[in-house]
Amino acid sequence: MAVQQQRFIEILDRIWQDDRITRSETEELDTFLEDTDADDHALALYRHLAFDRWRETRGTLGKPEAVDVLEETVKRLLPGRVGDEPARLCPSSQAYFSSIDDCVGVIVDLFVEARRSAEICVFTITDDRIADAIVRAHKRGLAIRIVTDDDKAGDLGSDIDRLASLGIETKQDRTDRHMHHKFAIFDQSTLLTGSYNWTRGAADRNLENLIVTADPRLLRAFGHEFDRLWKQIRD
Repeated sequence: MAVQQQRFIEILDRIWQDDRITRSETEELDTFLEDTDADDHALALYRHLAFDRWRETRGTLGKPEAVDVLEETVKRLLPGRVGDEPARLCPSSQAYFSSIDDCVGVIVDLFVEARRSAEICVFTITDDRIADAIVRAHKRGLAIRIVTDDDKAGDLGSDIDRLASLGIETKQDRTDRHMHHKFAIFDQSTLLTGSYNWTRGAADRNLENLIVTADPRLLRAFGHEFDRLWKQIRD
């Protein structure tokens, strides 16, 4: 077997060994595809190898968690190009604007569609429609972590204490600087970011924007920032 194919199989085995896919594992696969400059023909070969390896080591689809891992792996091997670059490097992204689009609906839908996890890093949450979507996702088993700003957590209408009381992991930045980020990562594969605060004011009064993307480079950057803040903030 060619060296690149053997390396690909070794990456698959690490990803599939525990029925969960971590950020470092997806980064390893994405980096491999970038380093080897995999074109559509190579991606087709890797998909074939992936399914063969699954049948060889797993036999059947098995538990739902295993199906999710297989699906997430294969999704990163899909063909297609944008301009002269592989689609995985320039995936389609979508912009939304509060003046013309249903930004609340976009956020709520992402929680509905998420299957495994949501990492939320937002200045404040006061829009009950979004908070309720977080609660529903938590109740169906989504692993949710929230980083927010301590100065806003105690504001009238803030949903942070309610979310924490339900067992959702939350951390509040208590430094002199505001934790002013507004982003979330769903299933480690979809990034939501933009100026949009998760508030009624953003929905009803402000001119705001949202961007939803699966760009692996942006996912890595925002994922590292979330991890940095999560480790930095004491409980």
